[in-house]
Amino acid sequence: MPITISTDPSCHDLDAIHRIVAGTYWSPDIRREVVAEALRNSIAAVAIDDTTGVTIGIARVVTDRATFAWLCDVVVLEPWRGQGLSRRLIEELERHPSLQTVRRWCLATRDAEGLYEKFGYRRLPPERIWMEKQGPKERWQER
Repeated sequence: MPITISTDPSCHDLDAIHRIVAGTYWSPDIRREVVAEALRNSIAAVAIDDTTGVTIGIARVVTDRATFAWLCDVVVLEPWRGQGLSRRLIEELERHPSLQTVRRWCLATRDAEGLYEKFGYRRLPPERIWMEKQGPKERWQER
């Protein structure tokens, strides 16, 4: 079945993207308006089943469009997994004209390290400390 990969925001089906992202372990029950704001402020690639017109996957980059990019929300719905769609989504983002001068790409994963290694991602050396601070869930999660 043919699948279109697009970074064109006019192809974003917010309801479908919200359902996909809200079903992940990293953003369970995220509010629709939070997903909408995230899409407005990043570059996203979507996978669309050409037969049905249904959005079946997404990958998103948070970036300054010059030197730094954070790859996130890479997810393909279960029935379409194993067909290389995550790879195609990431490749489409890496080709994006606004990301050609990026010198540092980062991401976090708990289950797809092998996929990202194929794109050149490596664990940080132990002397480099990355830190995080998480905002309160009540600000972004459904109640």
